[in-house]
Amino acid sequence: MWIFILNSILLGVGLTMDAFSVSIADGLNEPNMKKTKMIGIAATFAIFQFGMPMIGWVCVHFVVEKFNAFRYAIPWIALALLAFIGGKMIFENIKSRKHPEEEKTDIKRLGFLALLIQGVATSIDALSVGFTIAEYDVLTAIISCSIIGIVTLGFCIIGLFFGKKISSKFSSYAELIGGIILIGIGLEIFISGMIELYA
Repeated sequence: MWIFILNSILLGVGLTMDAFSVSIADGLNEPNMKKTKMIGIAATFAIFQFGMPMIGWVCVHFVVEKFNAFRYAIPWIALALLAFIGGKMIFENIKSRKHPEEEKTDIKRLGFLALLIQGVATSIDALSVGFTIAEYDVLTAIISCSIIGIVTLGFCIIGLFFGKKISSKFSSYAELIGGIILIGIGLEIFISGMIELYA
């Protein structure tokens, strides 16, 4: 039992690193974020990190052939989503520097749609975890994925606090740094995913 819990925690730590990094970027980009919103963002990431391995488990058990074909698209989807959001943040930061008179006084806030895209992009590779937990029965799989979600929740709250903490030092570059982080995470997911698929 304890080995199972430890394995699930370690799996959660490994899977949550992308969401943790994105949380730092979100905290950087919105230094005045309220605690309720921080919990909401972290909970969103946690739900996705819980849901994707469960979907993967279901796919392995019921639609394994179609899921195998879809696995090849996972790195491309994650890269495209994070590159889109990160590129938009970088573009807006550069634009505001070229036209400071047009810069808004309002802090740019993370919208719900952008949060959903981040949630999908950082958790889609967790679909493959369905293979890792394929031997579990449905209850055990739910418990394992719940532990992964709880670990993600904790790490993302820490990431958001850390991002807010250091945002004052990089206030004028926060959006630029956040965009670079997102693109970097997308590249990391893409490269590691392609290596795993074709190694």
